[in-house]
Amino acid sequence: MKLLRLAALGAGIAVVVAFAGVGRPDRASGDSPTPASRSITVSGSGSVSAIPNQAAFTFGVTTRGKTAVEALAADSAAMRKLIDALEAAGIPAASLQTSSVSLSAVTSSQGDAIVGYDASNTVAATIANLARAGEIVDAAVAAGANQVDGPNLTVSDQSALYQAALRAAVADARAKAQTLAAATGLQLGSVSSVEENGATTPVVYGAASAPAPSTPIQAGTQQITASVTVVFEAS
Repeated sequence: MKLLRLAALGAGIAVVVAFAGVGRPDRASGDSPTPASRSITVSGSGSVSAIPNQAAFTFGVTTRGKTAVEALAADSAAMRKLIDALEAAGIPAASLQTSSVSLSAVTSSQGDAIVGYDASNTVAATIANLARAGEIVDAAVAAGANQVDGPNLTVSDQSALYQAALRAAVADARAKAQTLAAATGLQLGSVSSVEENGATTPVVYGAASAPAPSTPIQAGTQQITASVTVVFEAS
């Protein structure tokens, strides 16, 4: 009887051990833990240079009249003359856009009476051929423009230049990651993520010179820059 009881007790222990193994698969299988993933995160920047080929100016006329109606009518006539001159100089209507129209009272030196009204109208003009910019500025002033603001020099195909700057930024990031991998004994893998950090405002080196009988415009050089953050897998 004692022999039978000991056998039964031994069987019960064996069952408990078997179930303990089922409850702890990591202990039972003997597999090693998965190694932590590695990565290299770098930032890259790229830029391209281009010579601006177009310019934007704002031309305006300001007139004064005894009444608001008189001032606005005179200003409208002056602006019509200015727009006609710009179109005659070769600027299409699609490249002309009214920027502002304003009318304000003019008071006496004591500020206690209205002595007239000032009316103002401005139009933005995009000059596609930069070589003609000075000529068109002169034509606008001759047509009555008494306000000139500009130039804003740009390259017509900004998108293509920015794409080139982005490619240069990614190449810069890869070069940095390869250097870091070699320095730390890692093997550089594939790209796991890329984040575009945006473009910087184009900088133009060179501007319009002072007004002269034929207003000269210097194109200078425009710099377009892009930056990215790239995460590479590493092993």
